[in-house]
Amino acid sequence: MRASCSTASLTRPENRFSATSLGQVLFGDLGLAADTSLKIAYSGGLDSHSLLHALASLRLAAPLRLEAVHLDHGLQPESAEWSRHCRQVCARLDVPCQAERLEVRPVRGEGLEAAAREARYAALMRHLQPGDVLVTGHQQDDQAETVLLQLLRGTGVRGLAGMPALAQFGHGRIARPLLGFSRVSLRTYALAEGLIWVEDRSNQDPAYRRNRLRQQLIPLLEVTWPRARPVLARSAIHAAETANLLDEVGEQDLAHCLAPHSTGPGGDNRRLRPPPLSVSTLGALSRARRRNVLRYWLRTRGLRAPSAAHLEEIDVQITRPPRSHQARIAWPQAEVRRYRDELHVMAPVVGVARDLTLSWDLTGPLVIPGTGLRLRPLETVGHGIARARLGQQAVQVRLRRGGETCRLPGRAHHQKLKKLLQACGIEPWLRERVPLVYVGEDLAAVADLWVCEPYAARAQEPGVALVWERC
Repeated sequence: MRASCSTASLTRPENRFSATSLGQVLFGDLGLAADTSLKIAYSGGLDSHSLLHALASLRLAAPLRLEAVHLDHGLQPESAEWSRHCRQVCARLDVPCQAERLEVRPVRGEGLEAAAREARYAALMRHLQPGDVLVTGHQQDDQAETVLLQLLRGTGVRGLAGMPALAQFGHGRIARPLLGFSRVSLRTYALAEGLIWVEDRSNQDPAYRRNRLRQQLIPLLEVTWPRARPVLARSAIHAAETANLLDEVGEQDLAHCLAPHSTGPGGDNRRLRPPPLSVSTLGALSRARRRNVLRYWLRTRGLRAPSAAHLEEIDVQITRPPRSHQARIAWPQAEVRRYRDELHVMAPVVGVARDLTLSWDLTGPLVIPGTGLRLRPLETVGHGIARARLGQQAVQVRLRRGGETCRLPGRAHHQKLKKLLQACGIEPWLRERVPLVYVGEDLAAVADLWVCEPYAARAQEPGVALVWERC
């Protein structure tokens, strides 16, 4: 399903911020209901303070349900004082406030600023219930800065779209009703209302690229283009419309490129992993459409977008397959694998303990640690593992260690499990995760793919069928 976001222009002719104009954006432009539960991301700075104050004023005319969420990153010496200030402001405005202290841990390959942003958004998501809307203080100047930063990073149209005015966010939605208002307009409002806000000194630190852009580059642009900020923000709206159009094309192409269902002995293998894409169908698309559907596919799976170099590598594997018809392209938090004519995307696959041994009484589901998969037993008649053959023997579940064989019902000779899995089309990264059910020291069943002689239930004989599935 295509992710939706609002691209409507929130810029008003007079660009003057007030409680009334905020209400027009929220309930007119963005179409929010007056009784929507609004969670305000409240830092105590000028933008979020003006937003909180105006929303509190709107309660005189609308039955708003407001709650502030204040996050203390602990990165500044004054952060504890800011938290106290925010709680005091909320108390005066009669707005409930949830304050939370965050522990920011830098991620390898990313700076402290990126790590703080990730921690902040993860925490804000936790505060949202279904139907809630997170309201942030991002304004027009922020949007202009975002567009310029993305442009200088060489981003595509989705990056140039900047921040959407309304989008899905966790269990709810995120709204940015101030994108049509300048920082100057918010400051004028705050001074007129006698507001006192906190000033984060890090916003003036030239060590951060956004600050250098705000303090040096944009003022230089405004010497020649006085309306550079609103024009850049308007360009984001145009880019967002283009990005939404590309999503519509991507949604159609994705449905067309889904690989046919696997129908091996265990049935449709999609029960074990999300549906892959057909390499041959992808290869028939133009290069631009192929890359567009790949980006859309990854984004709708909630995985981090690949760099241009990684996307090029994926494209090469589609158009010029390797000799083995296997390939893996990985980047932080995601990877794409090719196997035969299928392209799979997933979170990075981690190794599993080959010596894993689990006892199982076959009375309930058994989660296989490290695999994200489980076995579930079903009482049956005429197929599965024969109850009579189990007796009082111990049942264990192990993973492949190499050299296993199984004689299938009706066959005279044992076959190597490795060959059976290959013939069945089980992907290489799933083969090492196939749970093997042992009765005593005998291999009795291979997941829900095969039951070995002499453990297969005969006609009219009570048995236990296995279902191998995602947790």
